[in-house]
Amino acid sequence: MDLSAVLRWDKDLLLALNGSDSVFMDGVMTTLTSGWLWIPLYLAFFYVIVKNNDTMAQIMLALGGAVLCILVADGVTDGIVKPLVGRLRPCNDLSLKYIVDTVPGIFDKNFSFFSAHAANICAMATFFSLLIRDWRLVVGLALWAVASCYTRLYLGMHYPSDILVGILFGGFVGYFSYRTYIYFYTMVTPHTTYVSTQYTSSGYNLTDVDIILTVLSLLFLSSVFLSLILL
Repeated sequence: MDLSAVLRWDKDLLLALNGSDSVFMDGVMTTLTSGWLWIPLYLAFFYVIVKNNDTMAQIMLALGGAVLCILVADGVTDGIVKPLVGRLRPCNDLSLKYIVDTVPGIFDKNFSFFSAHAANICAMATFFSLLIRDWRLVVGLALWAVASCYTRLYLGMHYPSDILVGILFGGFVGYFSYRTYIYFYTMVTPHTTYVSTQYTSSGYNLTDVDIILTVLSLLFLSSVFLSLILL
């Protein structure tokens, strides 16, 4: 399969997944793609890290791992790859901009390949899944990542290949950040395995995991509510 066939498949898949005739869905996707919506989730992560670590060194290492996710994922994507590749977003590409569905007010002059949105969120989801180690959280963060990535296709901001590469790179960055965190964490903390019905295997209280999942659920519901009142 040559490159032109791959690019044609990429465009066809985008058009199959992009947009709808629903003003309500436009509102949901616009809300879900906003970085501002997820601030309470990041605050929940912060609260859980502070509560479940005993020393300032442990807290700073965990927070540092999360910050490393964003610095690497966003830095490589927006700072290096996008300017080098220079691929136009679907909504800015003259061959597509008049047939791809877009939502008024949602645009970006930045380049498309690959998705920093997908890379950042998947890096964070991977890091916190490995850090906290609870299957319910893994499922919740996976749904968060999938929903966030789909919004970029729905809104005509990215091609499927942009999203796929962003997911893969984000997963790698999240794993790299976690391994970096573990490397330094073992220097300041003796290895402990938690076997309890109250804690995850990495020592995080299950009640605090519930807090993260509750916040995540409420944010999804709020995107629906906001879309309904703005109809």
